[in-house]
Amino acid sequence: MYTAIGYAAQSATTPLAPMSFQRRSPRADDVAIEILYCGVCHSDIHQARNEWGIAVYPLMPGHEIVGKVTAVGASVTAHKVGDLVGVGCMVDSCRQCQACQADLEQYCLEGPTMTYATPDRVDGSNTMGGYSDSIVVSEHFVVKIPAKLDLASAAPILCAGITTYSPLKHYGVKAGDKVGILGMGGLGHMGIKFAKAMGAEVTLFTRSASKAEEGRRQGADHVIVSTDAEQMKAAAGQFDFLLDTIPVQHDLNPYLDTLRFDGVHILVGLIEPVDPPVNAAKLVLGRKVLAGSLIGGIAETQEVLDFCAEHDITCDIEMLDIRQINEAYTRMIAGDVKYRFVIDMATLKV
Repeated sequence: MYTAIGYAAQSATTPLAPMSFQRRSPRADDVAIEILYCGVCHSDIHQARNEWGIAVYPLMPGHEIVGKVTAVGASVTAHKVGDLVGVGCMVDSCRQCQACQADLEQYCLEGPTMTYATPDRVDGSNTMGGYSDSIVVSEHFVVKIPAKLDLASAAPILCAGITTYSPLKHYGVKAGDKVGILGMGGLGHMGIKFAKAMGAEVTLFTRSASKAEEGRRQGADHVIVSTDAEQMKAAAGQFDFLLDTIPVQHDLNPYLDTLRFDGVHILVGLIEPVDPPVNAAKLVLGRKVLAGSLIGGIAETQEVLDFCAEHDITCDIEMLDIRQINEAYTRMIAGDVKYRFVIDMATLKV
């Protein structure tokens, strides 16, 4: 064991504050990492404030981690001291079930071990995330950061990136397809970039006409203001895929009308009950699919990093001093960030 430092919430109502805690010494298959950058995901806020009802305190968020390997266990072969690596939303799984064997650890039938606020599968301790100076993770759950990628901008690819890349890849988006991206935040702007790189004709759906110019700057070919009934009516039956990044309850029915037959509406932002209810006729009469997707497996996470390096894709970020993390949470809730805060972990040592 060794002493690490980071920022954690002690309860659902207290701000994040500095805390010392114990990290394990590397096991035989472990990689020890000095954290250089960590992205700030909206789910960090949900967990810190126990908005999902599953938080365990003290809770140290952070699952978009980029750093440098400082030590490896005796059986590690994939990484060496000095390597630049990443850790995303998971740090372990059962590794034996059908999902794990298919490189879909996020759907582990026993439940994956998440990067924070989950019991370690070996010693039962509460996992602590990337708002810290270091982390120790099994090599299977550590990915390589391509040399071409900017380290800070690469951090959000480990969550926002894989969350949007995985469903587009799984459902077979290809050149010439018409893809709609719902929402223009950390997930949405990455979805635009990936769909464009896959050769699709991309349309941003947004409630705000003021985001039209920004959507086009990110690469969208078209912008539809979803509150404009005439624009939505004109889009009926046009799209092969909709990637829905909206994180709050919203009416899916108008969007389903914009799908062609056999079209797919993929939810990646919403994990609450769909409200208002979906009119099943919109699915049945057009053989349309309403689907969901959760991050991606480790192999696919490496794949998306390599894809980003190949296609010059990065996340738009704002660098953050960790001492301003609570103010950053307030700004995120207000939508005042384009599009992802990334903590410079050097500020933890000031």
